Amino acid sequence: MPRTTKGEPFSVRFSAATDRAIEAEAKRLKRSKSVIVEALADEAMKMRRFPGIAFRGEDAGRRPWVIGTGLDVWEIIELLGDFDGSIDVLVKDYDFLTERHVRLAAAYHAAYRQEIDEAIAENRRPPEERLELYPFVEFVQPA
Repeated sequence: MPRTTKGEPFSVRFSAATDRAIEAEAKRLKRSKSVIVEALADEAMKMRRFPGIAFRGEDAGRRPWVIGTGLDVWEIIELLGDFDGSIDVLVKDYDFLTERHVRLAAAYHAAYRQEIDEAIAENRRPPEERLELYPFVEFVQPA
């Protein structure tokens, strides 16, 4: 997510092994070490704030998911909307989801609404628009 303001600079020293790992990640992603450390710190703070949330995906496409479900947060929020916000009905219909999973996703959504709403909007993009953006991809219509 783009940030409009930055905090005050400060100095940090990592162990040699951690510094090598950050350097390798920065080189692999063609990003600065400070961008890599900021992204890692941001994810770590979110995971501490919301135990049970983890992140997956590549670089800028990393997205939060709820551990134990296999679903991204946006997918659970979209399902919850399909069930008119009823957690009880949702978990009854999807036996691999628990009330805790859904409440965790809802809490994350409340804190990072724009991030999750953008992922939902991207998923709802019409096939015609996707074909325009990705003409080399063959989309299969559901039966």
